[in-house]
Amino acid sequence: MDRRHFLATTAAAGAAAMSATASAGSAPRAAPFKLAYAPHFGMFSNLAGADRLDEIRFAADQGFTAWEHNGMLGETPEFQDQFAKLTDRLGIRMGVFVVNPSTAWGAHFVEGKPDSRAQFLDECRRSVECAKRVNATWMTVVPGTLVQHLEIGYQTANVVDQLRAGAEIFEPHGLVMVLEPLNPWRDHAGMFLSKIPQAFEVCRAVNSPACKILFDMYHQQITEGNLIPNIDLAWSETAYFQIGDNPGRNEPGTGEINYRNIFKHIHAKGFGGILGMEHGKSKGAAEGDQALLDAYRQADDF
Repeated sequence: MDRRHFLATTAAAGAAAMSATASAGSAPRAAPFKLAYAPHFGMFSNLAGADRLDEIRFAADQGFTAWEHNGMLGETPEFQDQFAKLTDRLGIRMGVFVVNPSTAWGAHFVEGKPDSRAQFLDECRRSVECAKRVNATWMTVVPGTLVQHLEIGYQTANVVDQLRAGAEIFEPHGLVMVLEPLNPWRDHAGMFLSKIPQAFEVCRAVNSPACKILFDMYHQQITEGNLIPNIDLAWSETAYFQIGDNPGRNEPGTGEINYRNIFKHIHAKGFGGILGMEHGKSKGAAEGDQALLDAYRQADDF
C-alpha cells in the first residue's frame, strides 16, 4: 500500500479496502524540509508499517530528503543494493554509517599498536565498498577510549597517525570519515574524543579532506553547551550534524535546546549536508511517530 495513502487514511481505518486502494497515490508529497534531516529505521514504523523500505518511502512522502543508518556496514549486499536503488529513485541521500564498530570502544587508537591500526584500516577498506554500494559520502568514526598509563599528548599523536592512515584510504574515493565527540557525563565516560575544540584540533592535525567533524548537538549540549558559537568556530572542519534534545535525547522541542534557532543559523550559513536524527521519540506508538513529524515541521519553520 502506498505510504502516503496509509497516513491519509489512518483515522479512517474502517474504510473499505477497495475504496482505499482506488485513492492510493492521489495525495501529493509534503513540501521538502529546508534542511536535509535524516531519520533512521524505526522512527516511523508505526505509521509506515514494519517493512523497512516502506518506511523510507513514507519518510520521502513527508518531505525528508536523507536517511541515516549506523548499522549499514553490517547489512547484506542484497539489502544495500535494494536500499540504494530505492533511495536513488526517491531522491534520498544517504547519511552516515559507522566505520569502526569493533574498534570504537577500546584503546584501539590511543596506544598506537600495529594490530589495532590494522584492524581499523580493514574496517576502512570494507567501508569504502559499502559506501560505494549505498551512495554514502560521510561515515562515522569514534576514536576509541583513553588509557591512564600514557600522557594525553602521546595518545593524541597516536590517534592522529591512525586517522591519517584511514584518510589515505578514503580520500582517493572522495569519502569523508567524520569524528564524533561523545559526552562523558551522561552516556560515554572515558572516550578519547569528547569536545568540539578537541575534534577541531585533531582534524587540523590530520589535515585531510577525508577527516572532518560530526557535530552531535545532543552530546555537545551536555559536554560544553555554547552550541551556536562552537558551530561557528568549528565550521571549517564540520561536515555533518546530528540532533537530539536534552534531557531525554528525543525530538526537538522536548528539552532545553532551541533547535529552531540552531537550524535557522545552520541554514543561513549555507549548509548543504545532512543532519542525522540520532535520537528517540518522547511518545510511543503512532502518536509518537506523528509527534516526531510535527516537531520537525515546527523546528524547520524559520
